[in-house]
Amino acid sequence: MTVLPDDGLSLAAEFPDATLEQWQRLVAGVLRKSGKEVSDTAAEEALSTALEDGLASRPLYTARDSAPDPGLPGFAPFVRGGRAEGNTTGGWDVRQRHSAVDGDAVLADLENGVTSLWLVAGAGGIPVPSLGRVLDGVYLDLAPVALDAGRDVEPAARELLRLYAERGVAKEAARGNLGADPLGHEARTGDEPFDFAPVAGLARLCAEEYPGLRALTVDALPYHEAGGSAAQELGCSLATGVAYLRELTAAGLSVEHACGQLEFRYAATADQFLTIAKLRAARRLWARVAEVCGAPGAGAQVQHAVTSPVMMARRDPWVNMLRTTVATLAAGVGGADAVTVLPFDHALGLPDAFARRIARNTSTILVEESHLSRVIDPAGGSWYVERLTDELAHSGWEFFQWIEREGGQGTALRSGRLGQDLANTWAARSAKLAERREPVTGVSEFPSLAERPVERAPAPASPSGGLPRVRRDEAYETLRARSDAHLAATGSRPRIFLAAMGPAAAHTARLAFASNLFQAGGIEPVTEGTFEDSGATEVCLCSSDALYEERAAEVAEALKAAGGRHVFLAGRPGQYPGVDSYVFAGCDTVAVLSATLDRMGVS
Repeated sequence: MTVLPDDGLSLAAEFPDATLEQWQRLVAGVLRKSGKEVSDTAAEEALSTALEDGLASRPLYTARDSAPDPGLPGFAPFVRGGRAEGNTTGGWDVRQRHSAVDGDAVLADLENGVTSLWLVAGAGGIPVPSLGRVLDGVYLDLAPVALDAGRDVEPAARELLRLYAERGVAKEAARGNLGADPLGHEARTGDEPFDFAPVAGLARLCAEEYPGLRALTVDALPYHEAGGSAAQELGCSLATGVAYLRELTAAGLSVEHACGQLEFRYAATADQFLTIAKLRAARRLWARVAEVCGAPGAGAQVQHAVTSPVMMARRDPWVNMLRTTVATLAAGVGGADAVTVLPFDHALGLPDAFARRIARNTSTILVEESHLSRVIDPAGGSWYVERLTDELAHSGWEFFQWIEREGGQGTALRSGRLGQDLANTWAARSAKLAERREPVTGVSEFPSLAERPVERAPAPASPSGGLPRVRRDEAYETLRARSDAHLAATGSRPRIFLAAMGPAAAHTARLAFASNLFQAGGIEPVTEGTFEDSGATEVCLCSSDALYEERAAEVAEALKAAGGRHVFLAGRPGQYPGVDSYVFAGCDTVAVLSATLDRMGVS
């Protein structure tokens, strides 16, 4: 045993330990100074942030916030990773998505950091006969291929297997995923479920002859893209995985072999801690499923994380680079085996070479320069992360149990009850987006009406007819599209005059607030000159509460006399004659903007 020398650095040794009660008392004191009267014990709750699924993020976590032992990496319950070495041997698998016939783009990706390919094939993607052309020049024994072919899974899989044989790739050297996902396809399209027998046949073939290939993908993205929460995404993935285990074991595969044929796909969002917790919770939950099925050693979930399409904005798309960077960091820290970074222009059409380069370099920087993969489960041990992982696991398990009581994933989908649950979650989130309590930078916050649109070639039409695909920016995008049409027809955008009252100290904050709010709907704020010269018919007063009391009514009446049809006031509602409505933090911004465009005749 080595005894460390006394270096005299007894840090904090002479200070008494602080207690939770002392901290609560201090926080309550600060809140009271800001006008919030709370008791000491309620101070912590006052600073908590509500999350979806009934969860909350608290301001302080201590050793009292215990969670079950997460175990060790590579051992059940696999919270800390499905492999003992994690991603330390070379980083995570950098998997790039391709949905068009472009062999040059595929080779450019592989030559510059991408380590595997995700090919969307069949309807809405690469024609199955063109797979060989797309993979021309690709060393198939070095680059794993993950297919995503929907109902065309069997012909696409057979074509890929044919290419392996034609190019002399040994069966044991073939790696990737054939991408069968009948329930995921049904969720996307609403189509009748297709026969599982060919899928089971592919699974048996992979289990017996292709040890590096998996036959099925459990894709949770359809539920995430329909507006589902993290727990709903987890519950749907578990229910889908269990449905596939039932089918595969009924077809003659052992539970171990059936588990070995599944790869799970999850969304990674810019909410980094929620993403980290979701991936860790997913492994724990699937380990429990495998244990209950009698195959605890087969419960190491293989995960493919994809940066969320829901968070990708069409306006100011450059900000998407920042969103995907945070999401990729979270996916890597959360222990994903493979990560796909969607290019920043993904929502606009087919990505160009620059966008693909930035996407693949995002992982490269995080692995090679930030060294994120050098430590296994770097978030492990954090009281916050461990507690959030545990709470999310319980919430996801409850949703999974609800689906099972409904009759399983397929029944819950076809009955419409699952879709309604996802829609309810999205409706609640949409209200936060409309009120800007969940900001979208560049869209609902700090928009730029002068930005030049980014144009891309259209991507193949995505499968539709099933669950909807939602986006955080969709309500604001509708408003901006109305403004764009007005600009194209008249040569100018709809305008509003911002009437700043008093000195700069009195109006600056509310002037900036109102300017951002109206620009989010494509309404150009005019702050210079007079109202008569602005060309606007709507006006918004911006000043302090004290000046409102003195002058708001007088100024509002004067502006109406000068031709103002509608007078807003930036601030909380009050009793000011001549003021028609109010804009303030937490108001329904989308409703305000839509009504304003209606009054302006902007269709």
